Parts: sequence; C-alpha cells; structure tokens
Amino acid sequence: CIRDRLYADRLGRVCGQLENKGLTQMIVSDPLSIWYLTGVRIEPYERLFALYIRTDGKHVFFLNNLFVIPETDIGKVWMSDTDDCIGIVAAHVDAGSDMGVDKSWPARFLLDLMERNPGVRYVNASACVDGVRSIKDDYEKEKMRESSRINDACMEKAAAWLKEGMTEKECADYIRSLYKEEGCEEGFNTIISFGANAADPHHEPDDTVLKEGDCIVIDMGCRKDSYCSDMTRTFFCKKEDPDYAPIHDLVRRANEKAENLIRPGVRFCDLDRVARELLTEAGYGDYFTHRLGHSIGLQDHEPGDVSLANTAAVEEGMTFSIEPGVYLPGKFGVRVEDLVLVTADGCEVLNKADKHWKIIG
Repeated sequence: CIRDRLYADRLGRVCGQLENKGLTQMIVSDPLSIWYLTGVRIEPYERLFALYIRTDGKHVFFLNNLFVIPETDIGKVWMSDTDDCIGIVAAHVDAGSDMGVDKSWPARFLLDLMERNPGVRYVNASACVDGVRSIKDDYEKEKMRESSRINDACMEKAAAWLKEGMTEKECADYIRSLYKEEGCEEGFNTIISFGANAADPHHEPDDTVLKEGDCIVIDMGCRKDSYCSDMTRTFFCKKEDPDYAPIHDLVRRANEKAENLIRPGVRFCDLDRVARELLTEAGYGDYFTHRLGHSIGLQDHEPGDVSLANTAAVEEGMTFSIEPGVYLPGKFGVRVEDLVLVTADGCEVLNKADKHWKIIG
C-alpha cells in the first residue's frame, strides 16, 4: 500500500545516510522517529523499545510483551520484564561492526550494551534520522499547511475576541478552546504577553490585565494529525504607541527580508545575518536576543536552526520558522514569526495572517 511504500522509502533514506557514515547498523529509540519510520507508535515509559536498522534491510523491533503493535513486515524480538533485555539485544546485533545509536537512548541501556559488546565502536548517528525527517515529503507538506491554516484562523479569532480588561491566562485558555474546536491540540505552551511582559520572549501567561496602549504578543501553535504549527503576531490595545509601532514595522521588514532570501543553497547563518543586520543598523541589534528560527515538523522544535552558528545550506522540503524580535526590558517587546516551506526556487510562507500591526481590544 501507499503507506508501506512511504515507510520503506524513509527507512531506505536512513540506510543511505548510514552508509555515507560508513555504518551498517543503528539503534533508534526515539518513539516519534520510530513512528515516522514505521507507523508503529508506542510510549514505552521505562521499558526498552527500539528499532534496529540494518543497511541490508533486515530491520528488527525490540519489544516488550506488554506492547501491542499493528501488523508490520519488520522482524520482532520480544522480551519480558524479567528477561535480560540488553543481553537479548546484544545477541541480535552485529558485534563485529560499528553501531549507530540515537541521542535519546537512555544511558542505562547503552552503557550496558557497550559492556556486553566491548569491541564495537558506538557512534551518535542521530543525524541520519534527523536529516531524513527534516526533508518533508508531499504527505507531510500538506499536513504542515493544514496545521498552519488552522493556526492562522485561530490567531484571527483570538485577536478579534481579546478585549481590554482580560487577562493573559484568559486569552491562553480561549486559544486552547479554539484548538479543541478544530480537532487539534496545543503544540506548546501558548505565550501571551501584555505590555512590559512582552520583553520576555518566553513569558508564561499570568493574571496581568490588558490595558489601553499595551502591546500584545501572541505566540501560538497547534498539533494536527501529529504535525505542528507555530506563529507570532504582535498587536496594540485600542491605540498604537508612537514610540513602539515603528519598531514593529522594523521587525516585520526583518522577517520579510529573510524570507525573500530563502532558497535551496542559501546558508541558515546568512538568513539570520540579514535580519540581524537590519535590526542592528537601526540600533536594536542588542535587543534581538535569540536565533532567527528553528526547524519544525513532528515536534515544534526539531534538530536544526536558523542561527549564525549554523553554516548548513537550506534544502528543498525543509520547514522552519523566521521570527525576528526586539525586546526592551521593562517596556516593550515585538516578534513577528512565520513558518516557511522551502521550494525548488524559493519558499512558501505557510502563514497567511496579516503581520502588520493592528489595533485590537
């Protein structure tokens, strides 16, 4: 079936990445990555659960007898709570070849396996899976578009609903109710910041009451069919502040300038640099206190970012955020964030909600 071919293709691409690293085997323990590669979703809690990938295609699940999994052609090795689980794993893997492992496998399992098979060199091969996950296929692209479409609609409803006198917590609760109505869930803790609270990029909603003249930062995202959205818009309550509205316009232009530069081959550090330089030239460089963006997909923050430290090149199919901001301690904050999907010759901005400042409340 189509889904089986999709999973086979993903596993094949991971195997290609392993071969590029000179590896023939890898243990994947991250449940989300295992689901992405096989369609099998299990929350193992403290028990051992892993996918053993081999470049010869003879993949195997290591499973506890308490787990229930759907039909799959992948081999299965079952174990119980009273078994020597790592001993079973050690007996099934190739003790004569280097072993790739992912970054999330608990040390209590990895260290034991290293002792059982001491002649093996163990390699962090997370990039082999992360790199494949970073390039979205057609199915994933549609899911990312749908999640952002819902997020746009909920942002616009929240902006229309919010009124002077309401609290940040009330607004966050309302946004969660909107997601529930859309059949999805909150992708991360919604950030709602009124007035001076907006100078903290990760402010948690509290009982602060919205008053006339306040700036309003709403950073929100949902998870729909396992795929995440994320966006930020900044508003003013009843009237704009003449000192701060021009800063909003500046941040929006930094967002747009970076988005206009996106295409395959451009380096992530250069995207960050072009936005940061615009803010620096205007005197606000010291108040842009975080990277320009982060990768996104099955998780709101996935490996890979848009920062001065990342010299990797953008590739077609990648999805990431572009979110410049300016934060004036004790006074004001603004952030303008979109998600983008890299295309063959540019990018598709997944968020359609207007990002100019507006008067609401």
